Amino acid sequence: MNFWLTLPEIRWQSCLSPRPQFASPRCRLQVMVLTRRMFVAGAAGFALLGRSHGMSIHLSCGALGIKASQTETIDYAARYGFDVVDADGRYLGDLSPSDLAQLLDSMRAKNIGWAMAGFPTEFRKDDAAFSESLKTLPAYAAGLERAAVKRVTTWISPNSADLTYMANLRIHARRLREAAAILKDHGLRFGLEYVGPKTSWSTKRFPFVHSMAEMKELMAEIDRPNVGFVLDSWHWYTAGETKKDLLTLRADQVVSVDLNDAPAGIPVDQQVDGKRELPAATGVIDAASFLGALQTIGYDGPVRAEPFNDAVRKMAPAEALAATKAAIDKAFAQIVA
Repeated sequence: MNFWLTLPEIRWQSCLSPRPQFASPRCRLQVMVLTRRMFVAGAAGFALLGRSHGMSIHLSCGALGIKASQTETIDYAARYGFDVVDADGRYLGDLSPSDLAQLLDSMRAKNIGWAMAGFPTEFRKDDAAFSESLKTLPAYAAGLERAAVKRVTTWISPNSADLTYMANLRIHARRLREAAAILKDHGLRFGLEYVGPKTSWSTKRFPFVHSMAEMKELMAEIDRPNVGFVLDSWHWYTAGETKKDLLTLRADQVVSVDLNDAPAGIPVDQQVDGKRELPAATGVIDAASFLGALQTIGYDGPVRAEPFNDAVRKMAPAEALAATKAAIDKAFAQIVA
Protein backbone atom coordinates (compact mmCIF):
# COMPACT_ATOMS: atom_id res chain seq x y z
CA MET A 1 0.00 0.00 0.00
CA ASN A 2 1.22 3.47 -0.84
CA PHE A 3 0.19 5.77 2.00
CA TRP A 4 3.11 8.11 2.53
CA LEU A 5 2.12 11.50 3.85
CA THR A 6 4.15 13.79 1.64
CA LEU A 7 5.84 16.97 2.73
CA PRO A 8 3.47 19.87 2.06
CA GLU A 9 4.55 23.18 0.69
CA ILE A 10 4.94 25.61 3.57
CA ARG A 11 3.50 28.92 2.42
CA TRP A 12 4.64 32.27 3.73
CA GLN A 13 0.99 33.27 3.82
CA SER A 14 0.51 30.92 6.77
CA CYS A 15 2.61 33.36 8.78
CA LEU A 16 0.36 36.26 7.79
CA SER A 17 2.91 37.85 5.48
CA PRO A 18 2.18 38.17 1.76
CA ARG A 19 5.83 38.33 0.78
CA PRO A 20 8.90 36.55 2.27
CA GLN A 21 10.88 39.76 2.84
CA PHE A 22 8.21 40.99 5.26
CA ALA A 23 8.15 37.85 7.41
CA SER A 24 9.29 38.35 10.97
CA PRO A 25 12.29 36.41 12.33
CA ARG A 26 9.96 34.51 14.67
CA CYS A 27 7.70 33.59 11.75
CA ARG A 28 10.68 32.38 9.71
CA LEU A 29 11.80 30.24 12.65
CA GLN A 30 8.34 28.69 13.02
CA VAL A 31 8.28 27.78 9.35
CA MET A 32 11.76 26.27 9.53
CA VAL A 33 10.83 24.17 12.57
CA LEU A 34 7.61 22.98 10.99
CA THR A 35 9.35 22.12 7.73
CA ARG A 36 12.06 20.11 9.48
CA ARG A 37 9.63 18.21 11.67
CA MET A 38 7.23 17.48 8.84
CA PHE A 39 10.10 16.21 6.74
CA VAL A 40 11.05 13.83 9.52
CA ALA A 41 7.41 12.73 9.82
CA GLY A 42 7.18 12.09 6.10
CA ALA A 43 10.51 10.33 5.80
CA ALA A 44 10.48 8.26 8.96
CA GLY A 45 6.81 7.48 9.52
CA PHE A 46 3.27 7.59 8.17
CA ALA A 47 4.04 4.64 5.88
CA LEU A 48 1.21 2.41 6.99
CA LEU A 49 1.54 -1.31 6.72
CA GLY A 50 -1.69 -2.08 4.88
CA ARG A 51 -3.13 -4.61 7.29
CA SER A 52 -6.13 -5.47 5.10
CA HIS A 53 -5.26 -6.36 1.53
CA GLY A 54 -3.46 -3.11 0.82
CA MET A 55 -6.25 -0.82 2.05
CA SER A 56 -6.19 1.31 5.19
CA ILE A 57 -8.80 0.87 7.90
CA HIS A 58 -10.39 4.22 8.61
CA LEU A 59 -11.86 5.33 11.92
CA SER A 60 -14.65 7.89 11.59
CA CYS A 61 -15.94 8.54 15.10
CA GLY A 62 -18.80 10.69 13.84
CA ALA A 63 -20.11 7.84 11.68
CA LEU A 64 -20.37 5.71 14.83
CA GLY A 65 -22.00 8.36 16.97
CA ILE A 66 -18.87 8.87 19.06
CA LYS A 67 -18.01 12.41 20.11
CA ALA A 68 -14.25 12.81 20.06
CA SER A 69 -11.71 15.55 19.44
CA GLN A 70 -9.00 15.22 16.81
CA THR A 71 -6.44 14.04 19.34
CA GLU A 72 -8.91 11.67 21.01
CA THR A 73 -9.75 10.16 17.63
CA ILE A 74 -6.06 9.57 16.91
CA ASP A 75 -5.65 7.88 20.30
CA TYR A 76 -8.73 5.71 19.69
CA ALA A 77 -7.39 4.65 16.29
CA ALA A 78 -4.04 3.61 17.73
CA ARG A 79 -5.67 1.74 20.63
CA TYR A 80 -8.19 -0.22 18.55
CA GLY A 81 -6.12 -1.02 15.48
CA PHE A 82 -7.26 1.50 12.87
CA ASP A 83 -4.83 2.98 10.33
CA VAL A 84 -6.25 6.39 9.43
CA VAL A 85 -8.67 8.96 10.84
CA ASP A 86 -10.90 11.81 9.73
CA ALA A 87 -9.14 15.16 9.51
CA ASP A 88 -10.90 18.05 11.24
CA GLY A 89 -10.10 20.74 8.69
CA ARG A 90 -11.07 23.75 10.77
CA TYR A 91 -9.18 22.49 13.80
CA LEU A 92 -6.06 21.81 11.74
CA GLY A 93 -6.28 25.19 10.04
CA ASP A 94 -6.30 26.97 13.40
CA LEU A 95 -3.21 25.19 14.75
CA SER A 96 0.04 27.11 15.05
CA PRO A 97 3.01 25.68 13.14
CA SER A 98 4.52 24.32 16.35
CA ASP A 99 1.25 22.72 17.51
CA LEU A 100 0.70 21.14 14.10
CA ALA A 101 4.23 19.75 14.11
CA GLN A 102 3.59 18.26 17.55
CA LEU A 103 0.36 16.65 16.33
CA LEU A 104 2.08 15.15 13.28
CA ASP A 105 4.90 13.85 15.46
CA SER A 106 2.32 12.14 17.67
CA MET A 107 0.62 10.57 14.65
CA ARG A 108 3.92 9.32 13.31
CA ALA A 109 4.75 7.74 16.66
CA LYS A 110 1.37 5.98 16.68
CA ASN A 111 1.58 5.03 12.97
CA ILE A 112 -1.72 6.78 12.23
CA GLY A 113 -2.40 8.72 9.02
CA TRP A 114 -5.15 10.86 7.53
CA ALA A 115 -8.16 9.47 5.68
CA MET A 116 -10.04 12.56 4.48
CA ALA A 117 -11.61 15.82 5.54
CA GLY A 118 -15.15 16.98 4.98
CA PHE A 119 -16.13 19.48 2.29
CA PRO A 120 -17.25 22.73 3.97
CA THR A 121 -18.73 24.57 0.99
CA GLU A 122 -22.51 24.99 0.70
CA PHE A 123 -23.28 23.85 -2.85
CA ARG A 124 -26.82 22.51 -2.42
CA LYS A 125 -28.64 25.87 -2.09
CA ASP A 126 -28.73 28.93 -4.36
CA ASP A 127 -25.86 30.62 -6.19
CA ALA A 128 -25.53 33.37 -3.59
CA ALA A 129 -25.04 30.87 -0.76
CA PHE A 130 -22.55 28.93 -2.85
CA SER A 131 -20.50 31.98 -3.84
CA GLU A 132 -20.32 33.25 -0.28
CA SER A 133 -19.36 29.85 1.09
CA LEU A 134 -16.74 29.28 -1.62
CA LYS A 135 -14.77 32.29 -0.38
CA THR A 136 -13.59 30.32 2.65
CA LEU A 137 -12.50 27.22 0.71
CA PRO A 138 -8.97 28.37 -0.27
CA ALA A 139 -7.96 28.98 3.36
CA TYR A 140 -9.56 25.70 4.44
CA ALA A 141 -7.73 23.80 1.69
CA ALA A 142 -4.45 25.50 2.56
CA GLY A 143 -4.82 24.32 6.14
CA LEU A 144 -5.34 20.77 4.97
CA GLU A 145 -2.34 20.98 2.66
CA ARG A 146 -0.19 22.25 5.54
CA ALA A 147 -1.23 19.18 7.57
CA ALA A 148 -0.56 16.81 4.62
CA VAL A 149 -4.20 15.78 4.21
CA LYS A 150 -4.84 14.49 0.68
CA ARG A 151 -8.61 13.89 0.39
CA VAL A 152 -11.83 15.87 0.76
CA THR A 153 -15.23 14.21 0.35
CA THR A 154 -18.95 14.99 0.16
CA TRP A 155 -22.23 13.45 -1.04
CA ILE A 156 -24.67 14.38 -3.78
CA SER A 157 -28.36 14.84 -2.97
CA PRO A 158 -30.24 12.30 -5.13
CA ASN A 159 -33.27 14.41 -6.03
CA SER A 160 -34.77 17.88 -6.35
CA ALA A 161 -38.22 19.35 -5.92
CA ASP A 162 -37.60 21.98 -8.60
CA LEU A 163 -34.72 21.07 -10.92
CA THR A 164 -34.84 18.53 -13.73
CA TYR A 165 -31.97 16.08 -14.01
CA MET A 166 -30.16 18.09 -16.69
CA ALA A 167 -30.66 21.45 -14.98
CA ASN A 168 -29.38 19.97 -11.74
CA LEU A 169 -26.44 18.38 -13.55
CA ARG A 170 -25.37 21.70 -15.02
CA ILE A 171 -25.55 23.49 -11.67
CA HIS A 172 -23.67 20.77 -9.80
CA ALA A 173 -21.00 20.53 -12.50
CA ARG A 174 -20.36 24.27 -12.53
CA ARG A 175 -20.16 24.63 -8.77
CA LEU A 176 -18.16 21.49 -8.09
CA ARG A 177 -15.78 22.33 -10.96
CA GLU A 178 -14.92 25.61 -9.24
CA ALA A 179 -14.42 23.87 -5.92
CA ALA A 180 -12.36 21.06 -7.46
CA ALA A 181 -9.98 23.59 -9.02
CA ILE A 182 -9.34 25.20 -5.63
CA LEU A 183 -8.78 21.83 -3.98
CA LYS A 184 -6.43 20.75 -6.78
CA ASP A 185 -4.31 23.86 -6.20
CA HIS A 186 -3.65 22.49 -2.73
CA GLY A 187 -2.95 18.89 -3.74
CA LEU A 188 -6.36 17.59 -2.64
CA ARG A 189 -8.45 14.90 -4.28
CA PHE A 190 -12.21 15.46 -4.26
CA GLY A 191 -14.48 12.48 -3.61
CA LEU A 192 -18.19 12.49 -4.49
CA GLU A 193 -20.70 9.94 -3.18
CA TYR A 194 -23.97 8.99 -4.85
CA VAL A 195 -26.98 8.00 -2.70
CA GLY A 196 -28.57 4.78 -3.94
CA PRO A 197 -31.77 3.85 -2.06
CA LYS A 198 -35.04 4.23 -3.92
CA THR A 199 -36.55 5.47 -0.65
CA SER A 200 -34.17 8.44 -0.95
CA TRP A 201 -34.19 9.43 -4.63
CA SER A 202 -37.93 8.88 -5.22
CA THR A 203 -39.18 11.25 -2.51
CA LYS A 204 -39.11 14.43 -4.63
CA ARG A 205 -40.36 15.28 -8.10
CA PHE A 206 -37.07 15.02 -9.99
CA PRO A 207 -34.58 12.21 -9.28
CA PHE A 208 -30.91 13.12 -9.64
CA VAL A 209 -27.61 11.20 -9.53
CA HIS A 210 -28.12 7.96 -7.57
CA SER A 211 -25.96 5.38 -9.34
CA MET A 212 -22.39 4.81 -10.43
CA ALA A 213 -23.27 5.36 -14.09
CA GLU A 214 -24.92 8.71 -13.33
CA MET A 215 -22.00 9.78 -11.14
CA LYS A 216 -19.71 9.10 -14.09
CA GLU A 217 -21.86 11.52 -16.10
CA LEU A 218 -21.53 14.19 -13.43
CA MET A 219 -17.79 13.69 -13.19
CA ALA A 220 -17.46 13.97 -16.96
CA GLU A 221 -19.24 17.32 -16.80
CA ILE A 222 -17.05 18.52 -13.93
CA ASP A 223 -14.00 17.45 -15.93
CA ARG A 224 -11.31 17.89 -13.28
CA PRO A 225 -8.59 15.25 -12.77
CA ASN A 226 -8.74 15.30 -8.97
CA VAL A 227 -12.44 14.35 -8.81
CA GLY A 228 -13.35 10.74 -8.04
CA PHE A 229 -15.77 8.41 -6.29
CA VAL A 230 -16.64 7.86 -2.68
CA LEU A 231 -17.84 4.27 -3.04
CA ASP A 232 -20.22 2.95 -0.39
CA SER A 233 -21.21 -0.73 -0.41
CA TRP A 234 -24.64 0.34 0.86
CA HIS A 235 -25.29 2.62 -2.13
CA TRP A 236 -23.72 0.09 -4.50
CA TYR A 237 -26.17 -2.53 -3.23
CA THR A 238 -29.26 -0.30 -3.19
CA ALA A 239 -28.46 0.97 -6.69
CA GLY A 240 -28.60 -2.62 -7.95
CA GLU A 241 -24.94 -2.67 -8.95
CA THR A 242 -22.55 -5.60 -9.15
CA LYS A 243 -18.88 -6.48 -9.02
CA LYS A 244 -18.81 -5.96 -12.79
CA ASP A 245 -19.68 -2.29 -12.30
CA LEU A 246 -16.82 -1.83 -9.84
CA LEU A 247 -14.38 -3.43 -12.25
CA THR A 248 -15.09 -0.66 -14.77
CA LEU A 249 -13.23 1.74 -12.48
CA ARG A 250 -9.53 2.43 -12.10
CA ALA A 251 -7.98 2.71 -8.66
CA ASP A 252 -7.20 6.38 -9.21
CA GLN A 253 -10.91 7.08 -9.74
CA VAL A 254 -11.75 6.01 -6.17
CA VAL A 255 -11.03 8.54 -3.44
CA SER A 256 -12.45 6.68 -0.44
CA VAL A 257 -14.69 3.75 0.50
CA ASP A 258 -17.51 3.15 2.99
CA LEU A 259 -18.32 -0.41 4.03
CA ASN A 260 -21.72 -1.35 5.46
CA ASP A 261 -24.32 -4.09 5.57
CA ALA A 262 -28.10 -3.95 5.27
CA PRO A 263 -30.88 -5.21 7.54
CA ALA A 264 -32.14 -8.68 6.66
CA GLY A 265 -35.66 -9.36 5.47
CA ILE A 266 -36.22 -6.01 3.74
CA PRO A 267 -36.49 -5.82 -0.09
CA VAL A 268 -33.76 -3.70 -1.63
CA ASP A 269 -36.21 -1.05 -2.86
CA GLN A 270 -37.52 -0.62 0.69
CA GLN A 271 -34.15 -0.18 2.40
CA VAL A 272 -33.92 3.16 4.24
CA ASP A 273 -30.65 5.08 4.23
CA GLY A 274 -30.52 5.81 7.97
CA LYS A 275 -30.98 2.17 8.99
CA ARG A 276 -27.90 0.16 8.16
CA GLU A 277 -25.77 -2.52 9.82
CA LEU A 278 -22.08 -2.90 10.56
CA PRO A 279 -20.04 -4.61 7.82
CA ALA A 280 -20.68 -8.36 7.42
CA ALA A 281 -23.38 -8.29 10.13
CA THR A 282 -26.17 -9.87 8.06
CA GLY A 283 -24.55 -10.88 4.78
CA VAL A 284 -27.23 -9.06 2.77
CA ILE A 285 -24.53 -6.99 1.05
CA ASP A 286 -21.88 -9.05 -0.71
CA ALA A 287 -18.78 -7.70 1.03
CA ALA A 288 -16.52 -10.28 -0.59
CA SER A 289 -17.43 -9.14 -4.12
CA PHE A 290 -17.31 -5.46 -3.18
CA LEU A 291 -13.90 -5.59 -1.48
CA GLY A 292 -12.58 -8.18 -3.90
CA ALA A 293 -13.27 -5.88 -6.84
CA LEU A 294 -11.52 -2.99 -5.10
CA GLN A 295 -8.54 -5.23 -4.45
CA THR A 296 -8.52 -6.33 -8.09
CA ILE A 297 -8.37 -2.77 -9.43
CA GLY A 298 -5.58 -1.93 -6.97
CA TYR A 299 -7.39 0.46 -4.64
CA ASP A 300 -5.19 1.23 -1.62
CA GLY A 301 -7.03 4.03 0.17
CA PRO A 302 -9.19 4.31 3.28
CA VAL A 303 -12.15 2.03 4.11
CA ARG A 304 -14.53 2.94 6.94
CA ALA A 305 -17.76 1.68 8.47
CA GLU A 306 -20.66 4.15 8.34
CA PRO A 307 -23.55 2.10 9.74
CA PHE A 308 -25.99 4.82 10.89
CA ASN A 309 -27.14 2.23 13.41
CA ASP A 310 -29.02 3.01 16.63
CA ALA A 311 -27.57 0.04 18.49
CA VAL A 312 -24.02 1.15 17.67
CA ARG A 313 -24.78 4.75 18.65
CA LYS A 314 -25.98 3.56 22.06
CA MET A 315 -22.78 1.64 22.76
CA ALA A 316 -20.03 3.01 24.95
CA PRO A 317 -17.11 4.23 22.81
CA ALA A 318 -14.89 1.27 23.70
CA GLU A 319 -17.62 -1.22 22.76
CA ALA A 320 -18.49 0.58 19.51
CA LEU A 321 -14.85 0.84 18.44
CA ALA A 322 -14.10 -2.81 19.16
CA ALA A 323 -17.29 -3.96 17.40
CA THR A 324 -16.58 -1.81 14.36
CA LYS A 325 -12.99 -2.98 13.97
CA ALA A 326 -14.08 -6.61 14.34
CA ALA A 327 -16.82 -6.13 11.73
CA ILE A 328 -14.43 -4.59 9.21
CA ASP A 329 -11.92 -7.40 9.79
CA LYS A 330 -14.69 -9.98 9.29
CA ALA A 331 -15.65 -8.37 5.97
CA PHE A 332 -12.09 -8.37 4.70
CA ALA A 333 -11.68 -12.00 5.71
CA GLN A 334 -14.42 -12.88 3.22
CA ILE A 335 -12.36 -11.84 0.20
CA VAL A 336 -11.60 -14.87 -1.92
CA ALA A 337 -7.92 -14.78 -2.86
